[in-house]
Amino acid sequence: PPRSTLFPYTTLFRSQVVSGKERNTALLVERVLPKGILERCFIPMRRRKKKYQGIWQEVTEKLFPGYVFLISGEPQLLYDELKRITALTKLLGSCEEYFTPLSESDVRLLLKLQDIPNAPEGQENVQKGQDLCHMWNAGISKVSIGDDKTIKILSGPLKNLEGQIKKLNLHKRIAAVETEFMGNRSLIHLGIEIVGEDLEGV
Repeated sequence: PPRSTLFPYTTLFRSQVVSGKERNTALLVERVLPKGILERCFIPMRRRKKKYQGIWQEVTEKLFPGYVFLISGEPQLLYDELKRITALTKLLGSCEEYFTPLSESDVRLLLKLQDIPNAPEGQENVQKGQDLCHMWNAGISKVSIGDDKTIKILSGPLKNLEGQIKKLNLHKRIAAVETEFMGNRSLIHLGIEIVGEDLEGV
């Protein structure tokens, strides 16, 4: 498959697995595949706030349950190796059906949600990709509530995505964003933090 211009030397893939088996799959892939073929296998997570016993605490959750993501500079070798490993094919299913390169727009969305600050458009994407290889978390967006109850995105991955927000659940501190990802129109749920007003009763 063609390489993304966002990752000049690599290709980013996603693979569908049984929900709940994401971590086992990622650990197995990293353990059995040579470093020269696989750069990184990771599971996208989102950070959000949840209230436990009246106290807001930060938690991490799977952003795309049932998927693991792989980065490789040798996509054909990666594909061939995955097909040869019986333990992986049992977890991944058919490589032809479940092992798919991400489009450049998908990669851009992942990088946007990762919310790396002060990143100009273009060359910095290589550094973004390197960060993505090591750890991937969708950050929490900070929002404010005006006197007229209007909501403003102050910072975070939701910045400049206001037009795509379909629902803000202030009680659960989460936003539903409609976007095109992996060939489908999907809702992605991201964490929010309310600042500038005491809304403990919300």
